[in-house]
Amino acid sequence: MDDGFDALVAEADAVDVTGWDFSWLDGRATEERPPWGYQRLMGERIGRAVMSLDVQTGGGEVLAGVPQRAAKAMVATESWPPNLARAQENLRAKGVVVVADPDEPPLPFADGTFDLVTSRHPVAVHWDEIARVLAPGGTYLSQQVGPDSGHEVYDFFLGPRPTGRRDRDPDLARARAEAAGLEVVDLRTAELRMEFFDVGAMVYFLRKVIWFVPDFTAAKYRDRLRSLHERIRDEGPFVAHSRRFLVEARKPAH
Repeated sequence: MDDGFDALVAEADAVDVTGWDFSWLDGRATEERPPWGYQRLMGERIGRAVMSLDVQTGGGEVLAGVPQRAAKAMVATESWPPNLARAQENLRAKGVVVVADPDEPPLPFADGTFDLVTSRHPVAVHWDEIARVLAPGGTYLSQQVGPDSGHEVYDFFLGPRPTGRRDRDPDLARARAEAAGLEVVDLRTAELRMEFFDVGAMVYFLRKVIWFVPDFTAAKYRDRLRSLHERIRDEGPFVAHSRRFLVEARKPAH
């Protein structure tokens, strides 16, 4: 009997996953949004900036959706070639210069170039470099992935692992920012509900957000995907919880 498993997996395994537009998941998965509205906060600060930099911009979707512009220039960096091409397409009309950067120090900019640096969900934050390229009095605004975010997904595919990892801990971010000479002026956290309504949504998600199951392919994890499909069919949506934190830090004016 055909229960739709093969078709759902094949469809999700074939779709383009470049960039950070998740609209393909509309109606198939949901993730609660953080209460602070990062894109809105980002836009407010860009509107007051002279020179802005968006680090690890992905496909540029978040920055492209901000109506405000910095007064003088806007720059974005990205390392992954497919995302780099997407970012150039998405940000061209906004006048943003997109720079290829390997996400390893140093950033290819002079000291004190930007009065605003932003980054949504950076893979790694090189705090000393952020501090270096910020002008005196400049601001760093970032929404980041918190500790053990979505661990239920990892546990389902790879087995339980210890929680409480500190590599994405907001308190550690504060300490590292302060060690780089920045003053943390805002730090907020949120736990957010995620729901996957069909197995295809999970395939798409794991192909796109590769750090959850780093060696994921639909073929390699077919047995687990079949189990997930049956679980959703019998019990309803697969539920996980993502964690996010917002950090805003400033470089002393003198």
